[in-house]
Amino acid sequence: MFRGREIRLFTLSMSVILIMGSLFCFIIDTAAGIIAFVALGLMLVTALIFTGWRYRRLNELSGYLERIASGEYTLDIRDNTEGELSILKSEIYKVTITLREQAQLLKKDKLFLAGAVSDISHQLKTPLTSMSVMTDLLKEKDLPADKRKEFTQNIRIELERLQWLVSSLLKLSKIDAGAIEFKKEKVNIRALIKRAVSHLLIPMDIKGQTLRIEGDDGVNFIGDFNWSSEAITNIVKNCIEHTPNGGEIIIDFKDTPIYTLINISDNGIGIYKEDLPYVFERFYKGKNADRDSIGIGLAMSKTILQHQGGTIKVISEEGKGTRFILKLYKSVV
Repeated sequence: MFRGREIRLFTLSMSVILIMGSLFCFIIDTAAGIIAFVALGLMLVTALIFTGWRYRRLNELSGYLERIASGEYTLDIRDNTEGELSILKSEIYKVTITLREQAQLLKKDKLFLAGAVSDISHQLKTPLTSMSVMTDLLKEKDLPADKRKEFTQNIRIELERLQWLVSSLLKLSKIDAGAIEFKKEKVNIRALIKRAVSHLLIPMDIKGQTLRIEGDDGVNFIGDFNWSSEAITNIVKNCIEHTPNGGEIIIDFKDTPIYTLINISDNGIGIYKEDLPYVFERFYKGKNADRDSIGIGLAMSKTILQHQGGTIKVISEEGKGTRFILKLYKSVV
């Protein structure tokens, strides 16, 4: 305690006051001098005891902070008493809670990053290996022309698949990093759906599928037209892939006082019950997923909608089709 310069100055000052006060009282009266000396002495001792107590409490807090710095975030030093030290304890505890939450988030992010890197590596490895094998086969001089054409077409398909994967990952990374600023503009739902399905009409026509759009032309919401179109495109694309030839896809929408509702339904093969909780997870592929599926489209749709204050859920039954329910909530003024 006495290593502190302020404590030494305080003790010296109190000692000078004790001596000077006692001498002055002795000049007036011996009894008064004795009483003054005892009283001032007790005050000095009491002040030193109290200061020592405060220093011990501060040392405890110092040790507590050292343990926090070493990563021990489970400590709790709150008390129900009043005073400056109690307030300081409460504030330190609040900081501890914040640090603990940040540490947990950081650990979660690291695990997610490790898993994402592993998934991306797997997604890239398969097409790259396939293209490498086909490239080696194309070097054969006696390879039949039809096989050469087939391998060349397969390489082109794999390259397009890789291009889509890289593009999607970049979009997701930008959204996760907060680098995308979603617009807040008036979006007409029918125009949005037409834009979203415009380049999917040919695949639907090839499979003999029909598309039905139902809803009032005047239904609008506040959001980003292009990114919302991307979200709906991925959902409809999923429906096309899991609906057999001659199937039907229905998109209906309506406005409510709280949100704008969009239902995207198909009469396809449906989703297994055990797969339903994971269909929006990145790189997740269900049991009935297409062989070329990457498992990122629905995850991107969910991320886009969430960043605009929306939600998405899926209802499905094996063999009876699937329905995606999108809710775009209205802003509270």
